[in-house]
Amino acid sequence: MSYRDDLAASAGRVQACLADELAGYGDAPVIAAMRYAVRGGKGLRGYLVLESAALHGVAEARALPAAAAIEAVHAYSLIHDDLPAMDDDALRRGQPTLHVKWDEATAILAGDALQTLAFELLARTGCAADPAVRVALIASLARAAGARGMVLGQAQDIAAETALAPLSLEGITELQVNKTGALIRWSAEAGALLAGADPGAMGRYAASLGLAFQIADDILDVEGDAAKAGKALRKDAGAGKATFVSLLGLEGARARARALVEEALDALSAYDARADGLRATARFVITREK
Repeated sequence: MSYRDDLAASAGRVQACLADELAGYGDAPVIAAMRYAVRGGKGLRGYLVLESAALHGVAEARALPAAAAIEAVHAYSLIHDDLPAMDDDALRRGQPTLHVKWDEATAILAGDALQTLAFELLARTGCAADPAVRVALIASLARAAGARGMVLGQAQDIAAETALAPLSLEGITELQVNKTGALIRWSAEAGALLAGADPGAMGRYAASLGLAFQIADDILDVEGDAAKAGKALRKDAGAGKATFVSLLGLEGARARARALVEEALDALSAYDARADGLRATARFVITREK
């Protein structure tokens, strides 16, 4: 099985877990919107959870709730990011965004519900029998998703749009470590937390992976195919936003992304072939088309 096939199969299992969870929620518009929001996508964050768990000897059945939780949080973040008050996007994953398909209120509520669903999934004994492990997962995801992580990054991104001067390389790096990197880091560390192991190596791996992922996103915004990406492109340059490409140039951005991939691979040097899926992920993030 190729890496892309493996990633797609993992995404299918995580989405099936979320579909099973939502099957008993009824048919209200907000529930339909939640189901819609968790379909499609690469499933990269859920894949990182499952691969990190397998690397640390945790069975997939135990890791699936955590993988579903991070994909629920990611879906919520995309719903809110697409809103008119934020990026005002009409297309996501090749489909109309939630506020376009339904309305703004339904989109906001669906995002809220997916965020809280994530913590419910992590709080159950099916995720981890040890209450201390569940608390560690919940607390670390709250930090990663909140005002010390993703939400802070979103706020920094909005502030940058109206700032008198574009962000420096240091500023854009800090922004993206929060906005994109925090959830990627939680995903990679979750398997170690489930096993009660030291998440240090996974954190180092994810820190480099998350930045490489964002640099690849910036390159795609310049060179990508909107039909393949499933979302609007070329928006950053039009808005005059500082990106890794605008600050480093295309070749400089590519070189930085490649160096970060090597750093991510170095962080896995102590692991055997069981980490090959994580190694393939590091190489994938800078070669993807969406």
